[in-house]
Amino acid sequence: MHLYIFLVWLAGLFGHKKARMLFRGQRQATDALRLKLPHKSGKRERIWIHVASAGEFEQARPIIERLRRDKPDTEIVLTFFSPSGYELRKDYDKADAVTYLPFATRRNARMFLDVVKPDMAIFIKYEFWSAYLKELNKRGVKTYSISSIFRERQAFFRWWGKPYLNILRLFTALYVQDEASARLLHEHGIEQVEVAGDTRFDRVHAIAQTPKDIPQVARFVEESDKVIIAGSTWPKDEKLLARYIGENPDVKLVLAPHEIHEAHLHQIFQQFEGRYVRYTEATINNLDAVRVLVVDTIGLLSSIYRYGTVAYIGGGFGVGIHNTIEAAVFGLPVLFGPNYKNFREACALIDAGGGKSVRNYREFASAMDKALAEHETLGKNASDYVESELGATNKIYKKLFG
Repeated sequence: MHLYIFLVWLAGLFGHKKARMLFRGQRQATDALRLKLPHKSGKRERIWIHVASAGEFEQARPIIERLRRDKPDTEIVLTFFSPSGYELRKDYDKADAVTYLPFATRRNARMFLDVVKPDMAIFIKYEFWSAYLKELNKRGVKTYSISSIFRERQAFFRWWGKPYLNILRLFTALYVQDEASARLLHEHGIEQVEVAGDTRFDRVHAIAQTPKDIPQVARFVEESDKVIIAGSTWPKDEKLLARYIGENPDVKLVLAPHEIHEAHLHQIFQQFEGRYVRYTEATINNLDAVRVLVVDTIGLLSSIYRYGTVAYIGGGFGVGIHNTIEAAVFGLPVLFGPNYKNFREACALIDAGGGKSVRNYREFASAMDKALAEHETLGKNASDYVESELGATNKIYKKLFG
């Protein structure tokens, strides 16, 4: 951990913006909490919830908002590890305090918990910080893992991984996403496990019930029955999409790239050669003249899917695909690249007949042609799968708060 902290500091020193933000934010986190949190009186319950970034926040959000609704006097402390997650949600009004989590050293853990004094701690998905878990255990604080998922090749289950496995014993309970995770933990002697599902499904379902109206997108797709919504895309994804749009003049594309800095947007604009308009510059006149709408702002994608015929989710030609169920909940067939096997919901969408992985342009074009032609049937398969996964929030909430 100390080596990691040094490397983050060094990267920030040499101009890496996120590393600099991370180092500064983590160092200031405990002092920031002293200012944000009221003095702990002992009369109000205080819950600490930790997430890595924006995606994990969406898994925590249904629990937080149910807690705020049912127990309004409860104090909620929300921490992030990632700068991107923190910057996006630092003003989240359902938490009493939002900050970075200080780097997980024993000293930081003691100082942080001295300030927060939580009655309960909740860690989302892949967050297993041993210094904090040990200190929480020492103080007798009930500590839970929510929406976690485990695989055999993780460090916990390797021949050399017993110290990591022992970290999991510090949780009061682990509420895992699937039976395979529970089975694996039981095989290695971790007994305080229950299958509860993934709270993200409840979150995307709630969004789908009251999606935002986005007039520019509605106008753009108004007279088309072939609309691709491409979410969280990277350059390799955009290359496939640009070629397909060039070969299919009856198809429209709403493109929401993962990175919206100007250098990346410039690359996108070059590929579409005048057939596009930026969302922030869209007007009635220029929307009618183009076939590609580039979403150059954040916070809209989960509602934009409602306007599509087929969804393509980016990241599958890199480290891994992004959120597929945000699209599936609206009844869209979902396509994505080859790096999806670590994502349970993507595998399940394929099995349900609502998703398809592609490895190259030939497979992409064939799958997209089929998805556009059979979108009603394939999209229903996708939305039925999402419906079948609902209920994790209610199950976990009852266990934790009665």
